[in-house]
Amino acid sequence: MGGQPLYLAPRLETRLRSLLDARGLLHTLADALGSPLNVVVPDQLAENLQQFRSVYGKHHLAGQIFLAHKANRSSALLRRLAATDAGVDVASLAELQHALGAGFTPDRIIATGPKNPEFLWLAGRASVTVSVDTRGELEQLATLVRKHALPPTRVLLRLSGFETSGVRVLSRRSRFGTGVAEWARLLEAVEQHADVVDPAGVAYHLDTTSLTEKATALEGCLRVLEECRSRGLRPRAVDIGGGFGVNYLADGGQWERYTTALTEAVLGTRPPLTYGGHGYGLRDEAGTLRGALGLYPAHRPVAGARYLDELLSHPAPSLGGRPLAALLLEHLYDLHTEPGRALLDQCGVTLTKVLEVREHEDDGPLHVRLAVKSDDVALEEHGVLMDPVVLPRVQTGTGAGPVAVHLFGSLCLESDLITRRTVFLPRRPEPGDLLAFANTAGYCMDFHATRAQHQPVARKVATWREGDTWRWCLDDQYWPTTPVGGAQ
Repeated sequence: MGGQPLYLAPRLETRLRSLLDARGLLHTLADALGSPLNVVVPDQLAENLQQFRSVYGKHHLAGQIFLAHKANRSSALLRRLAATDAGVDVASLAELQHALGAGFTPDRIIATGPKNPEFLWLAGRASVTVSVDTRGELEQLATLVRKHALPPTRVLLRLSGFETSGVRVLSRRSRFGTGVAEWARLLEAVEQHADVVDPAGVAYHLDTTSLTEKATALEGCLRVLEECRSRGLRPRAVDIGGGFGVNYLADGGQWERYTTALTEAVLGTRPPLTYGGHGYGLRDEAGTLRGALGLYPAHRPVAGARYLDELLSHPAPSLGGRPLAALLLEHLYDLHTEPGRALLDQCGVTLTKVLEVREHEDDGPLHVRLAVKSDDVALEEHGVLMDPVVLPRVQTGTGAGPVAVHLFGSLCLESDLITRRTVFLPRRPEPGDLLAFANTAGYCMDFHATRAQHQPVARKVATWREGDTWRWCLDDQYWPTTPVGGAQ
């Protein structure tokens, strides 16, 4: 392919870069445990937590940070988090059981998501906080608490459909939560079941990257909290969910160049940049670009803890234009957050072994077949475009690079592409090399993994530094103790 390579180099912080530099260890692990192989870094999770805590400290706010458990099934990561002061957000019965078994006390667990009776019963039995979405769910919980003589259960009332005054800004619709227009009926149910439920506060969950939409929702929650207090209730917290994001790429210029070139390719003014001419949501209609780019904004300088900081600094127009953090502090409300992807930033890599490298006709991109299925490294499923790191088995200089490649998985399906994008690598990969997909711990390791065609899902190992040496153990053998976990 002509022109300059369009790299999308991953952002690698110190700990993850050091792990990828331990090439011999990673090859040994992949040889012993198979490909694909997920490698997690529990100590990075503790460091990320401190970055979020520093934002709380900056704004003088109290409250809990709950890791969204659904983002990764790792026992090592969960146990390492249990050794901190953070909590965990569980969205299923099995996740709740996992959290209790990892060492979390009930006051550090919040139950969210769709709930069946078994999930609600164990949540009530264990005295964890329950985030309720509807009046029906609250009444189901109240019935279980009464029937089994359980202690009163703390609940957060999850709301949606917020709206501001003045310039009309609606928050994104969500399947989770009761519309604020109907919140009075939900409060009536709380008052009706006051003997078995304790309304600890309100919450929202929005699937958006928009700072304005989330600020609108938080402002709406503050107004609802005041109305709760006017009715004699004593709510203490607001839970703003997750969605703080991750900055996946090292260079914003590379992202701008790639998305510009993709647009040109869709319009036919340059050669295709994807397998089969896929447009990632863009299409050409008689020379006019249509559609919308369906990709995660992979270069996001304002993400994670920094995103939370900007949200808390955002003014609330209907509440005097004061910063949201100041309003939370003034009323002594706790702030709860549920980061998933953001708290797992830089916490792991997925290793895949190169099985075959084939030349293609017309000097097109090389076809590289990997010992992995597309759902084992689901970056594409989440719209994340990012180059893998080549870890050669034998270091032979710089190789013949750069080269353009298409990355194929191990299923007998035409659709089993690790990414539809034409990937540019700095050197030609060879059979036996490893491709390391960085920063996959948040949702991309095992959220979509299957055993299609009886192929196994990736095994998982935990790694940590002891001095200048990387140590490891199987994920389920990790505990945050010395010497097994190596983490204090």
